[in-house]
Amino acid sequence: MHQSLVFLCLLAAIFFHHSRGDVGTAARYGPPFLPTACNGNDQSQFPSGNLFAAAGEGIWDNGASCGRQYKLRCISAAVSGTCINNTIQIKIVDRAQSLVSTPSLKGTTIVLSNTAFAAIANPSATVVNVEYIQV
Repeated sequence: MHQSLVFLCLLAAIFFHHSRGDVGTAARYGPPFLPTACNGNDQSQFPSGNLFAAAGEGIWDNGASCGRQYKLRCISAAVSGTCINNTIQIKIVDRAQSLVSTPSLKGTTIVLSNTAFAAIANPSATVVNVEYIQV
């Protein structure tokens, strides 16, 4: 009986994915990117590789999200095959609500740089569903 229970638990662990973070939406924006909410135009705030983002209202946290880093991955989109099986780490450098450039869709959880968006999804997409966790 004990071996059967262990076997069933192992099967459940293999076949059922447990979310490790929150789920939200991610849009992308185009240049020019002129951050205003965190550190203005201070170029030192941008991480190498241009994996940065603007925080939507759900994670903005009255500006406390500035500088936070999140791991995220695309989990689904309106068009199948949009997501790329990749997990990236991004840094928050602005507030989505105050972006100078228009995001591909307003009201999302996070607005990713073009580089970050293309690392997890087909860049022609407007918005994707993401799983994210603060690191």
